Amino acid sequence: MIAIYRRELSAYFNSAIAYVVLAVFFFFSGFFFINYCVGGNTTSLSYVYGSMFYIIMFLIPVLTMKTFSEEKRQKTDQALLTSPTSLTEIVAGKFLGAFTIFGMCCSIFIIYAIVISFFAQPQWSVVLCTLLGVLLLGAALIAINVFISSLTESMVVAAVIGMAVGLIIDTMSYIISLIPVGWIADTVSKINFLNYYTNFTYGILSVVDVVFFLSVTALFLFFTVRVLEKRRWS
Repeated sequence: MIAIYRRELSAYFNSAIAYVVLAVFFFFSGFFFINYCVGGNTTSLSYVYGSMFYIIMFLIPVLTMKTFSEEKRQKTDQALLTSPTSLTEIVAGKFLGAFTIFGMCCSIFIIYAIVISFFAQPQWSVVLCTLLGVLLLGAALIAINVFISSLTESMVVAAVIGMAVGLIIDTMSYIISLIPVGWIADTVSKINFLNYYTNFTYGILSVVDVVFFLSVTALFLFFTVRVLEKRRWS
């Protein structure tokens, strides 16, 4: 797994993907920080985190689009699938590579909190709780998009489908409001990412929220392993 992880990190920084994702993430987070915290004269980063939810939805498909689709396009997936490394380790290594880049992106929030500390006392419990929420959200979305990448050999298709899924997640609350049957709406609301993520932005640490994101992450990584397993035996 370590070898796959290192290979994946090297691939990100040998291409423009890591630099583009980091630059876009830092640009928008900086814009929201100046607009809400500096312009609004507040020490709360809640609005910054809340606004970044939408940016993350569209950045992660770009980050993960080549995870497996590029392997299929270049016909290097056969060597990968027939290697002595287990499929679980392969998927975990690629997932951790993407998650590491995402973690680098999120490190900027700590810098913002430190900047605020020079002028006022930030709510560190809220800052750290929300950072945990962002990382969990990112892990779940990365797992979903890695799964999508394993289904196609086109990076563009993987990115577009990933963004479409992100758009559906983003508009889940609106979709729920259109469902006339109460029990169906209640069921769909149970998978509304924004409901679980919002709690973190207000410093509310709930076991239910943590378990939800970890479960989604584990489920889609499991699906990815099954896709690769089917391809290996075909």
